[in-house]
Amino acid sequence: MATKTKAFGVINEKEELKPLDIQRRKVGDHDVELDIEYCGVCHSDIHTARNEWGGAKYPVVPGHEIIGRVTSVGKNVKNFKEGDLVGVGCMVDSCHNCESCNNDLEQFCENGATFTYNSEDKNIKGERTYGGYSTQIVVDKEFILRIPENIDAAGAAPLLCAGITTWSPLRHWNVKKGDKVGVIGLGGLGHMGVKFANALGAHVVMITTSPSKAEDAKKLGAHEVLISKDEAEMKKHQNTFDFILNTIPVGHKMDPYVGLLKIDATMVLVGAIEPLDPLNGGSLIRGRKRIAGSLIGGIKETQEMLDFCGKHNIVSDIEMIDINNINEAYDRVVKGDVKYRFVIDMASLKE
Repeated sequence: MATKTKAFGVINEKEELKPLDIQRRKVGDHDVELDIEYCGVCHSDIHTARNEWGGAKYPVVPGHEIIGRVTSVGKNVKNFKEGDLVGVGCMVDSCHNCESCNNDLEQFCENGATFTYNSEDKNIKGERTYGGYSTQIVVDKEFILRIPENIDAAGAAPLLCAGITTWSPLRHWNVKKGDKVGVIGLGGLGHMGVKFANALGAHVVMITTSPSKAEDAKKLGAHEVLISKDEAEMKKHQNTFDFILNTIPVGHKMDPYVGLLKIDATMVLVGAIEPLDPLNGGSLIRGRKRIAGSLIGGIKETQEMLDFCGKHNIVSDIEMIDINNINEAYDRVVKGDVKYRFVIDMASLKE
């Protein structure tokens, strides 16, 4: 029997988020149920709620940076027990059988990963998945992540999207001690990129258009700040970077950043999923340079990232909000007015 659950969501793309009742499935043999304590606010939540990417199926309950305590487990669940601190990220299921799933790359599931919200729910015919702006959730045990008890639980919430989105390319392209790593853009993604690259031993350069962000960047772990509007400084850094993580969320000119890469070096896009300004092919050809993309990470890699955060005491810099302030928070995210991630205290929904 399904359980009626309090949530916050939208019923169409024009309205603000408001209280809703949703149905959660009963706990199956392979399921874990958790009470949600914190949920991060990702820009993807806003894009989906407002149908800016198209494809939103209403009602939409956003939220894929979920932290909570286990309240119940199915009979076939051995790795989790009541009371455990756990997380749920951007996915709640996949086909489990394709080549990508077999290689721990569930985000690239060839039959379509089931995302935490606005996906077809394979467990309830005709239903969509609902995210973490709610009091509880039931998820397949394979998509539950263990949160280290020694780190701040609220600050851990954005690790489940912003964290893994920046960790995965740093690891895949083998960023290591002594590498010169650029992180373009100091927002929710960029601030995590700086923290991770620093912890991996790289020489970290924050690349930004805003001189006002220099002090913050250095507090977060950047060794240098490069103002991309300063042509003389950009020229000084040309052909010197081993790796660049590009977190800019909108279309932009790529050539100036490609020029910063060494021969055979890579720039990875994790922000802009829209058409980019025309790129001069010569900037790639002269230097055998690469532009690549990366999407979150698989469950195994996400757990590795969380364990690394536990070891190095890394969490996101957050501003905690009440669920009743979520619409104001959305407007502030769009304006870039947050350092660096909003996290909802879900106790405010239970009240």
